[in-house]
Amino acid sequence: MPGIQSVTVYCGSSNTVDASYLDLARRLGKAIAARKWRLVYGGGNVGLMGQVASSAHEAGGKVLGVMPKFLQHIEGTFGAVEHRFVDTMHERKQILFDEADAFIVLPGGIGTLEEAIETLSWAKLSLHRKPMAFLSENGYWAPFFDLIDHVIEDNFAPASFRDLIAESRSPEEALDALVQRAMVMD
Repeated sequence: MPGIQSVTVYCGSSNTVDASYLDLARRLGKAIAARKWRLVYGGGNVGLMGQVASSAHEAGGKVLGVMPKFLQHIEGTFGAVEHRFVDTMHERKQILFDEADAFIVLPGGIGTLEEAIETLSWAKLSLHRKPMAFLSENGYWAPFFDLIDHVIEDNFAPASFRDLIAESRSPEEALDALVQRAMVMD
C-alpha cells in the first residue's frame, strides 16, 4: 500500500439522531478532505452519510457515492459529487470495499454494523490488509469492543484480531490510526 489515498466511511443514514453525531460526521469529512484523501461512502444525502459527504466536498475533497438504484428515492443523493449507481446492496458493498485503502466506521445502525463486520471478516480471512478505525466520541462503539474482547477471550478469534481495528475518539485520531496501521500492514 503506497499510502492511503481513499477511505470508505460506513455510517448511519438517520436524520433523527443526536446532533453530536452529525457534527462528528461533518468534522470527519473536513479532516478527510484536509488530508487530500478521497471519501467513498454509501451515496445517500441523509444522516451521517449526507453530513460527511457534504462537508468533505465543501472542504475541497473528492467524494464518491455508491448508491443502489432502489434506495435513491429513500435516501436521495448529494448531487454535487460523483456517484455510481448499482442494482444491489452486494454491488454497493463490493465497490465500497474495492475503492478503499482504509475504512472508518462512524456511529450507525444495523446496516453500518453489517458492513463493518463483513469487512472485518474478510480481514480475518486474510482477504485484505486494509486498516479500519471505529470512531465515536461518546463511547458509542464500546459495547462492540466489549463483544470483540469476549470473542477473543473465548478463543473464537486470536488476540491479534484486536490489532485489525482501532478505537478512536476524534477524526484526527482515527485518521492517524489508519496511517499507523497501514504502515505496519505493508
